[in-house]
Amino acid sequence: MHMISRANIIIFNAVNHFAGNNIFVDKLGTLIAQYLTIVFILFLIYLWFNKNKKFALYSGYSAILGILLNFLITSFYFHPRPFMDKIGTLLIKHKPETSFPSDHTTFMLSIAFMLLYFKKTRKIGIVLSMLGILGGIARIFCGLHYPFDILGSSLVALVSSFIIFTFKDKLRRFNNLVINLYSRIIKNEN
Repeated sequence: MHMISRANIIIFNAVNHFAGNNIFVDKLGTLIAQYLTIVFILFLIYLWFNKNKKFALYSGYSAILGILLNFLITSFYFHPRPFMDKIGTLLIKHKPETSFPSDHTTFMLSIAFMLLYFKKTRKIGIVLSMLGILGGIARIFCGLHYPFDILGSSLVALVSSFIIFTFKDKLRRFNNLVINLYSRIIKNEN
């Protein structure tokens, strides 16, 4: 067995071996693993309606780019999920598909990392980064991902947020178009 694969399995077992031992911990882990992304979506909505539309848009772009990068990676690389390798305890049923990288974790961390770039949103970016990492660990705990899937997602999120931040000035015109269109729609409804 390759050294990286062995490390991946050892770390997976260290986290996943807690699954199936306590119903409360299992429920909490599955709740976080399945639904934490909703917190990130709600936060983007909050930003949008709290006069921080540009931060909501940049973070949304980063998440979209992160998921597109994941799609590109999975088009060329397949890695089985732990339950496909017949290891660990699976708490959430999932179809057998590639596990690398985790879309949930990429989505959350792409938003969180984007917010770290701006002074005004840095504190919430730190909080969301910690939540995103917690969400990734919960995906391991529930038997859906290996640790390196989560690490890969973190790297994808770093890349996507960096790309969006690098091109933020070029995206400003598109942001203004989206915000103006939204303002016209709202004005016409009133």
